[in-house]
Amino acid sequence: MHVSHHLANDPLTRNIVYPFANASFLARNPPLCIEGGDDVYVFDRRGKRYIDGQGGLWNVNAGHGRAEVKRAIVQQLDKLSFYSQFGNTATLPAAELAEVMCRMAEPEGMRRVFFSSGGSEAVEAAIKLARQYWRLSGHPERFKFISLRLAYHGVTLGALSLNGRTPYREQYEPLLPGFYQVESPYQYRNPFTADPLELGRLCADLLEREIIYQGPGSVAAFIAEPIQGAGGVIVPPPNFWPLVREVCDRHDVLLISDEVVTGFGRSGSLFGCRAFNVKPDIMTFAKGINSGYIPLGATMINERIAQAFETHDESEFSPHAFMHGNTYAGHPVACAAAIANLRIVEQEDLPANAKEVGAYFLDRLKEMAVRHPNIGEVRGMGLMIGVELVADAETKQPFDLSERFGAKIWEICVAKGVLMRNLADTFIISPPLTLKKEHVDLVVDVFDQAISAVE
Repeated sequence: MHVSHHLANDPLTRNIVYPFANASFLARNPPLCIEGGDDVYVFDRRGKRYIDGQGGLWNVNAGHGRAEVKRAIVQQLDKLSFYSQFGNTATLPAAELAEVMCRMAEPEGMRRVFFSSGGSEAVEAAIKLARQYWRLSGHPERFKFISLRLAYHGVTLGALSLNGRTPYREQYEPLLPGFYQVESPYQYRNPFTADPLELGRLCADLLEREIIYQGPGSVAAFIAEPIQGAGGVIVPPPNFWPLVREVCDRHDVLLISDEVVTGFGRSGSLFGCRAFNVKPDIMTFAKGINSGYIPLGATMINERIAQAFETHDESEFSPHAFMHGNTYAGHPVACAAAIANLRIVEQEDLPANAKEVGAYFLDRLKEMAVRHPNIGEVRGMGLMIGVELVADAETKQPFDLSERFGAKIWEICVAKGVLMRNLADTFIISPPLTLKKEHVDLVVDVFDQAISAVE
């Protein structure tokens, strides 16, 4: 990589390998350094204020700088900074958080929690739990997983094998065997129909056809995000998830709901699967579990899964032992932060605010879209919103990314104090769930001006 001496020695690009980023681009365009945060705002090194329209990375649900969470962290540090869950030891914050989560997910029938360090690890644990469940149930031949195209489930090798976006996969192939993808219920771009309910039925049918093709006795689980996040905020038709549950039940396939993004209120419901009135067998969490204050992930299982791991054999290497773990699983400081965060989620009813303010946000964006021929679709649920830009709205022809259409809009938004994530000319809006309507108005006005300037 050839860069000028000045850029090569910029402290922001000198030593860090940044995630999902081109090193050559970063060397010429040093990252915006965020140094402070307060509720829905963040501040750069010069003290300039920005509305955090991406909520950190989908995860600062309760807002930046919450005194309750910071207090819980300090109080826990004063007691115990760390102890592991290995070697028959435990900590009270992990036990208390597990109890809180099981209470919150009681309608979904969740009974046990396995803690990890983040979303990818939570999904990895779900893969292992599903495979071991079937081995313990006398069906070791059930090892295959089916996910959706455009899915994002993480970056560890198992989670990556579930991913359905080519750019995330192609540099690391071959991936794990036994992982397959089927068509996403992408209402704006699908080769089948413009009827949402027909699309929901077709995509559920395609899942069933793939299960039958693979051999139902070989499929361990189907996994999906209730709303696909990094794929572009793809909201499925309302019948898709109930039909998927029926397909899984018909072929005795486990259903895993990846709630890493949708968990704890972002979709306008406490959980994404609850918005569709579906009970999965396994749920994965991270991000909103403690609003990103300390890294934490979690995987929850229902009674059916939990019972398979219970036995009279108490030996250390029993086949019933879950032979998986992370050093920082159930980190007491992370769990203390999560307990305080989930108290805020419930007491302030952040899911309800996300539903109300998100609906207002969608309405404002759709009103704006009428004035812009390069907005293909505005979509979302709660405070999980996508705005897809296109070169031609009639044909839905996307821009050539080398034109930097979305990138130029993003640059203007940043200059005007609004941060939103631009992924391949789809703007992803996922602010803190404490967002108010006056914040929405400001974001939409800036976005409107930026699109007009680039158009």
